[in-house]
Amino acid sequence: MQNKVLIKLIVPELDTSFDIFIPVNEVVWKIRKLILMSISDLTNIPIDINSEYLLINKDTCKVYKNNDVIVDTDVRNSSEIILVSR
Repeated sequence: MQNKVLIKLIVPELDTSFDIFIPVNEVVWKIRKLILMSISDLTNIPIDINSEYLLINKDTCKVYKNNDVIVDTDVRNSSEIILVSR
């Protein structure tokens, strides 16, 4: 599991959170798209994956840019990431 990190994803719009593994060698926009598809499948709530959503670190308040690679960010195991729509 060295190529993945376990994060806590907080989704305020749904008033819920998820513990998920994300690959560290992917860019943020791909991870965000996968997360949105997963949430849509898990909750049976249709989510437009083309809408603008932001991933924000709960502790540092850092907003991750689309082309940031996860391994180059401050995302580590047990990071709390908030998913919010713009």
